[in-house]
Amino acid sequence: MKIKILFHNNCFDGVASAAVFASFYRQCIDNNAKQEFEGLAHKAGQIFDEKIFTGDENAIVDFKYCSSPRLTWWFDHHQSAFLSKEDEDHFHQSLQGISCGKKFHDPTFRSCTKYIAQVAHEKFGFDTSNLEELIEWADIIDGALYPDAKTAVELNAPALKLMLVIESARDEKLIANIIRDLQTLSLQQVASQGYVTEIIDYYYNRHLKAIDIIKDAAVCNGNVVHFDVSGHDMEGYSKFIPYYLFPDALYSVGVSLSSFRSKVSVGFNPWAKGARRHNLASICERFGGGGHPVVGAISFSPKELEQARSVANTIVTELNS
Repeated sequence: MKIKILFHNNCFDGVASAAVFASFYRQCIDNNAKQEFEGLAHKAGQIFDEKIFTGDENAIVDFKYCSSPRLTWWFDHHQSAFLSKEDEDHFHQSLQGISCGKKFHDPTFRSCTKYIAQVAHEKFGFDTSNLEELIEWADIIDGALYPDAKTAVELNAPALKLMLVIESARDEKLIANIIRDLQTLSLQQVASQGYVTEIIDYYYNRHLKAIDIIKDAAVCNGNVVHFDVSGHDMEGYSKFIPYYLFPDALYSVGVSLSSFRSKVSVGFNPWAKGARRHNLASICERFGGGGHPVVGAISFSPKELEQARSVANTIVTELNS
């Protein structure tokens, strides 16, 4: 028996969701099932390839819904949880959707990790006592519940060091090792594993460089910090850097480029003195993206960088309106 767990890749909440779901599955469903993990990334024109569902059972956590009959379990907390109206209808109306009792969606939760833990506890009797630290930190990180931008950017806590590695590393085996270790070890213990400590300095130095790159590229336009780092290797930078550098800004809009996408990232400053007047997920949905009311993104193909830049400019104008 194999359970294939697909999760939002290079995201602390995605990795923590995979770890909590895997623990739940082992404790409540099948203690002997082989666990296999695969990260999913948002891409332009995204569709699910049936070939990814290689398990006897297959789960997606912290990522968009798929109407494939091969998908057994699904948990998500994003406002933009469905790739199409057909997928949304399938979830609500099909016997393979919400009615099957194994697929869940609630955008009121800050983190998917906490959502999985609560649903699994209430509906299946899952004991989360050994995972409380991980659940709490996933909620802090995905909900931006830091006391200030300094805490979010200077990365002193073990959870934040792990977040840096998770967001930066493009190594599937390393991420899978982290997910397995998070099921049984404390965050400090996982952050102290050799496979983490041997690379943390490299990624921390890249993080410091990213701060300098964004500082040089950023322009504060009204209420919005706007920057384009598409000329740099900047896939996976901290979304809190703009507020660390520009604490009075209400919003940030960034453009980046990687091998598989041009990306527009949009965020609200969680420490802003002014009120949020825009739903960022709804704005991003209009351009084919999505997210949460306070943070969202839009993915274009790498060849559509100019379109990404144009959309970013449009969003800056709207956020200043």
